[in-house]
Amino acid sequence: MSGSDVLVRAGRLSAEGVPFALATVVTVEPPASTRRGDRGLVTADGQLVGWVGGACSEPIVVREALRALADGEPRLVRIGPPGRAAEGAGPDAVIAESHCASEGIVEVLVEPQLPSPLLAVIGDSPAAETLARLAPEVGWRVERALRPEADAVVVATMGHGDEELLAAALEQHAGYVGLVASAKRAATVLASLGDDAVARVRSPAGLDLGPSTQPEIAVAILAELIAWNHSRVAAPSMPEIAIDPVCGMEVTVDGAKETAVHDGTTYYFCCAGCRSRFENDPAPYLAAT
Repeated sequence: MSGSDVLVRAGRLSAEGVPFALATVVTVEPPASTRRGDRGLVTADGQLVGWVGGACSEPIVVREALRALADGEPRLVRIGPPGRAAEGAGPDAVIAESHCASEGIVEVLVEPQLPSPLLAVIGDSPAAETLARLAPEVGWRVERALRPEADAVVVATMGHGDEELLAAALEQHAGYVGLVASAKRAATVLASLGDDAVARVRSPAGLDLGPSTQPEIAVAILAELIAWNHSRVAAPSMPEIAIDPVCGMEVTVDGAKETAVHDGTTYYFCCAGCRSRFENDPAPYLAAT
């Protein structure tokens, strides 16, 4: 896959709201199998497409890409042989020693691409139209129909099928479900849907601004959505790491290409060479482990 193909794939994943990390080679000190500008992308399951170097670089890039997806922070990864990888490195570079035969040094910029939250705005009311128009300005993706992956749902039909729409939204487990309705209408709708709806549906949706126009209601809802989104606390889920018993390199379990099973235990390796040495004579590596 060429560098341009990687960018096309990245654009498609971004449009679909799929997280990935873009990896771009920015510095090469020969000998190395990659060139400045080579690109790859790493998906959340540890799959690498594109080219950022051979077996010496791939497992390191995958590992740091998964870490970047977990903490949301980009990083410059400097890959080189032991004793040389840190030479000339910037203060913020992640130093990764490679035990492959290559003596070259490669720097790869890893940039996590995390999807913006998805808002489903249901209804043709002025509040719905205004909310759907404004939400992208603050980074939300907007759909005008229910979507299973929606982070938030706002029903603003002004009484056209509220019960059915809210019931469907609650089944999809969106984190925020709001209803635009009068207090009397909202009470009737929520009562018909049961205790779960009463507990989960925000109605009136939006911050309390007092008597408001339909566009003002949309602004109040958007403000509440922003506050809700910022309050969501998601502990980073760092990738599971295994140690290559041959060279000692850290290898991510997800997406690992080189594995071997010995006495019922799975071992993970940075490259085929390490796996082959282990399989030929595992005893010394097991003893060291």
